[in-house]
Amino acid sequence: MEVKWRGWWTAADSLSMLQERDIELGEATVFYSKSGLIGRSWAMLFASGGFRVKLFDIEQQQITNALENIRKDMKLLEQSSSLKGSLSAEQQLFLITGCSNIQEAVEGAIHIQECVPEDLELKKKVFAQLDGIIGDDVVLSSSTSCLLPSQLFAGLVHVKQCIVAHPEGIVSPSDLDLVMSHGLGLRYAFIGPLETMHLNAEGMLSYCDRYGESMKHVLKTFGPIPEFSGATVEKVHQAMCVKVPDDPEHLAARRQWRDQCLMRLAKLKSQMPSQ
Repeated sequence: MEVKWRGWWTAADSLSMLQERDIELGEATVFYSKSGLIGRSWAMLFASGGFRVKLFDIEQQQITNALENIRKDMKLLEQSSSLKGSLSAEQQLFLITGCSNIQEAVEGAIHIQECVPEDLELKKKVFAQLDGIIGDDVVLSSSTSCLLPSQLFAGLVHVKQCIVAHPEGIVSPSDLDLVMSHGLGLRYAFIGPLETMHLNAEGMLSYCDRYGESMKHVLKTFGPIPEFSGATVEKVHQAMCVKVPDDPEHLAARRQWRDQCLMRLAKLKSQMPSQ
């Protein structure tokens, strides 16, 4: 059986979609679990757009911990002038509440974001529960990193309302650079990829236990080593030239800007307290 879904969306896509539907009265529910780094991030993103957010977990302590961590994160972001949206930290925090009853959690929601561990059967169980209690105007969204929508949403009555919303899929060359320079690259400059993994769970063992199978699945899809020539390279080159033309003057100016940034970063790192 062929299962159709609404597709792969990014976090920005989901926020834009909600804003188009009802920025004043909109409500989103985030299904939160365990350490909940992704769930907390979704809650903060939705609140930054002015939406009421309910964090759902079957364990009340997890909700309490999440709300405390969100408060700390938002305050730090506000102090560094990095808080998203036009609302203050207190205004955004006011929009986020917790709930341990699934019926109450989804009541009034126009968007439900699932953020449970990367376990196919667990996610299917969650969506089966939701499928039985939502109406025809609620978007069901999964934060899965690599599970196929056709696996997650098979057999659901509301399958046409299902999407995967996560920074995945095909991106443009400029978007890929943006993800690294404004995302993971900021962390890598200070702690590197392995410590990033270590901190994104309860240690490296926890990270591999949680995401090991998913990483193996992704690695198996890589296929043969690509040829770094021909039409693909030309396409990437043209995309890069939109930002930095390949004439000597533009390249030299960009290199100078890069070197100045690296010098400032080196100075900043030298001033950071050692751990």
